[in-house]
Amino acid sequence: MNLNAILADTGTLSRPAAARSSSMGQDDFLRLMIAQLQQQDPTDPVDNKAMLAQMAQFSALAGTAETNATLQDIAAKIDALIAARNPATR
Repeated sequence: MNLNAILADTGTLSRPAAARSSSMGQDDFLRLMIAQLQQQDPTDPVDNKAMLAQMAQFSALAGTAETNATLQDIAAKIDALIAARNPATR
């Protein structure tokens, strides 16, 4: 099964183009991993090392997304503090 077929089966391609980004997110990764598990041959399952590598990639992605959100929040607070202390920006 190819990537486009999996994305179509999981509903990723049915989302409006505006809702899809050019890069894949956590939801897309989980959908692909679940589809992969559902489509694998029971007599020849995915190698444990490959599955662990995918899980590590997902964990890294989740950690990076959380770090980015935290940094954006910190940056917004710093910007608000600078604006409050600097009367020229009012």
